Amino acid sequence: MTEFKSEFLRTLSERGFIHQTSDDGGLDNLFATEKVTAYIGFDPTAASLHVGSLIQIMMLHWLEKTGHRAVALMGGGTGMVGDPSFKDEARKLMTPEMIQTNIDSIKQVFANYLDFSDGKSLMLNNAEWLMPLNYLEFLRDVGQHFSVNRMLSFDSVKQRLDREQSLSFLEFNYMILQAYDFVELNKRYGVRLQMGGSDQWGNIVNGIDLGHRLGTPQLYALTSPLLTTASGAKMGKSLNGAIWLNADMLSAYDFWQYWRNTEDADVERFLKLYTTLPLDEIARVVAGDINEAKKRLATEVTAMLRGREAAEGAAETARATFETGKLDLSLPTAETTHAELAAGIGVLNALVKVGLAASNGEARRHVASGAVRVNDAVIDDDKLTLSENALLDEGVIKLSIGKKRHALLKPV
Repeated sequence: MTEFKSEFLRTLSERGFIHQTSDDGGLDNLFATEKVTAYIGFDPTAASLHVGSLIQIMMLHWLEKTGHRAVALMGGGTGMVGDPSFKDEARKLMTPEMIQTNIDSIKQVFANYLDFSDGKSLMLNNAEWLMPLNYLEFLRDVGQHFSVNRMLSFDSVKQRLDREQSLSFLEFNYMILQAYDFVELNKRYGVRLQMGGSDQWGNIVNGIDLGHRLGTPQLYALTSPLLTTASGAKMGKSLNGAIWLNADMLSAYDFWQYWRNTEDADVERFLKLYTTLPLDEIARVVAGDINEAKKRLATEVTAMLRGREAAEGAAETARATFETGKLDLSLPTAETTHAELAAGIGVLNALVKVGLAASNGEARRHVASGAVRVNDAVIDDDKLTLSENALLDEGVIKLSIGKKRHALLKPV
């Protein structure tokens, strides 16, 4: 492992963020001698990012924390094209209005990790310089520097072509636009480094090459490893779908529970990547009881995203639910009407309504496997109808799948 002298790269290296850089020595010297502005691009294809993006957000957090300037670049322009990297098919095209709505929603998360006051860090939108481009001038001034032969050699393109899947000309332009972003950000904001996941290496290097041809100072690349869990699962996914970062798309309790369920082999690695706990403290935490270490991981990650109060509340809800067996009314709750409940709600529909299953089919499979409980009683009838008779003294119905997933249905 390279011994870095700059605090930023040393921190990233010690905590496991670095997969590859374009020039270890040059980049380290830059960070040791200058205040560096660096960026990571994010596609606003949904109203929230998910846990898979958290490693990049944490890289920007450490960049700011070690005295440099972070830029979170929203792909308002490139989002209208779609990044083809390792996708099986073209993304659905989005309108500018849809993209802007998503950007406004995503910004709520970044405010928990970066300080945007007084220009300490920046959130930018590449639509600012991409939308006004004159197509013919862009082809003449920028397109001439790209070799189609080289672009076809990138893994992200080869995989689509090898599977004989369509790659549109629109998507093919994405890598040119991303390279242009790097150059434009250098001209406007002095950006010297682009970071991203290892699947973005080819796109980032394209930007360095374009900068060299267009006369920018030396630009640099740094990528993080593409993370999977110890069992090989992709970060950001769960049995119940994506683990969203926005509070209106996933409760603090469900977010906390996702991290509480971390596999034993991942706890130390995730504490280094997703929390700011000092390394010596992490070593002490993982040397103790593994379940307590998982709770600490869940609480610290949730505190950074949702605040300390929400994190400790989620931890207390879990403690009350799993350790004391008491009904905790702060469990994720979905509302229904008294009239609807009086008429009867099918248990499958109820499981979907409270977010424990994505569809009736999934709920039915859980019932068949014996995983579903209503008010802590296992049920085996997928045609069961819930009525007001099922209400507990607290005025709710408790629904569970397995031992760790619980939610409440409450008539209002």
